[in-house]
This record gives sequence, structure tokens and C-alpha cells, in this order.
Amino acid sequence: MGSSDIILAIGAFLFGAIVGSFINALSFRFNTGVKFFSPRGMGGRSRCMHCGHALSGIDLIPVISFLFLRGRCRYCDAKISWQYPLVELLAALVSLLVYLTHGGVFFLWFAVWMMLVFVVLYDLKHTVIPWSASGALAALTFLSLFVSFDTLAISAPTLWQVLAGPILALPLFLLSLVSRGTWMGWGDSGLELSLGWMLGLSAGLTALCLSFWIGAVVGLSLIALARFSGRTGFFRYTIKSEMPFAPFLILGAALAFFFHVDFFSSLQTLF
Repeated sequence: MGSSDIILAIGAFLFGAIVGSFINALSFRFNTGVKFFSPRGMGGRSRCMHCGHALSGIDLIPVISFLFLRGRCRYCDAKISWQYPLVELLAALVSLLVYLTHGGVFFLWFAVWMMLVFVVLYDLKHTVIPWSASGALAALTFLSLFVSFDTLAISAPTLWQVLAGPILALPLFLLSLVSRGTWMGWGDSGLELSLGWMLGLSAGLTALCLSFWIGAVVGLSLIALARFSGRTGFFRYTIKSEMPFAPFLILGAALAFFFHVDFFSSLQTLF
């Protein structure tokens, strides 16, 4: 990697951190019913969640401001959520991975993955996937079937590439249908539609398997932790507790997309 590549990689990391800061704000303000250009809307200035004081530029430097302020508001000394630096770091790392693996046309894949980071955060906070985010992801990933995001070459997709999204989304949709949304959220199948178009049938099936396996391990670990802490312990989680599934779907997709994990690559000749 040459010096120019290193500079671009650092730029991608920093740019991702900046967008991560915006994603944090979006997760708090999206679908709140507040007008976009109101003081509390997305077009308004950032404010402390506790005292409402408008924040200055020194308060808004991704990650660094949190460390400099020692995780507290400069104006009211209230604790600042760890969500802010963690999401900024996550977005920065994802941006760096996009550049290192698909840097040819960085911004197209960057847009896809920043929306996926937003979906992860929003689902963790609100246990719902916004349909507007699913629709935008579906549009971008369906477009990627016809226009390569790496070379901008235009080509006609195969039938299996077009069907990959619906085929992989169908099991999740059926789980939602049979359980009336209790076993699986309705938004998960919409998200999987996009992931199927993005990854293709082989890698997409791998990602779906990984998501269920990782989700099962995490769920069982949380149940074990809850039992270990006892009934009056600090942590409570049961088999009936609701657990967002979008983060696991997207983690499985990340392993397939960035690290080329594919259990069914030998079947690609069939597709």
C-alpha cells in the first residue's frame, strides 16, 4: 500500500466517523414527528439530551470530544451515552473496510453500508426497521444487479441474481406470517431482500445461516448470564425476551461481503 493509499484509507476512516455522528443523531430524531427544520429536527442544531444546551463544534468532534469531555456534558455535567463514540467507531471501521475491499467506486458501497449501520442502531434502540431505510436499501442493491458498483459497468443480471433476494427473504416472511410478527419482525424480510440482492444466492445463504447461528449463541449466552445473576440480579433476560434480529443479519452479511465467507461456493456454478 503506497502513501497515497494510506492517506485515502485514513480519509475513509475519518469520513466514516463523521457520518457515524450523523447516524447517531438520526437514530434519536428519525420518526419522532418533529419537522425537519425545527430546532429539534434533523435540520436543527445538536443539543444536549439532558439540559437542551446547543452544542458547539468542540463538542461534536467524533470520538475525540467524548474522550476530551470524559463522557460528560460541558454545560450540565450529565453523562453522555457510550452509544456516540461506539457508533462513530463502528461507522469509521466499516467505511475503512469498504475502501480496502471495494475502493474502486467507494461512495456507492459506502452509502449501502452506512444505511446498514443505521438499521443496526435503530433496531437495537427501537426493535423496528424503518421501511424507508429498507426501501432505499432495496433500490440501491437492486440497482447493483444492473450496474457494478466497483466498475460502473452495465450488464444484465442472471435470473438467479434477481431471484436471490426474494428466495432468501421468503423464509423470514413466512416466519413473520405464521407467527403474526412475534417470531420474526416484518422488517427483517424486507432487509433480507436487499441483502440477497447484494450478496447473491450462495453468499447470501451463507450470511443467513451465520445470522441464525450467531443469534442463537448470543441468545443462549444472555439467558445463561441472566440465570447466573439470579432473579434479583443486575441482568434479566428470558427465552421470551425480544431480541432485534437485524444486527445478526447484517453481521452475517458483513462476514460474507468483506471477508468472502461462503459455505456454498461450490454451488455457484448452478446459479
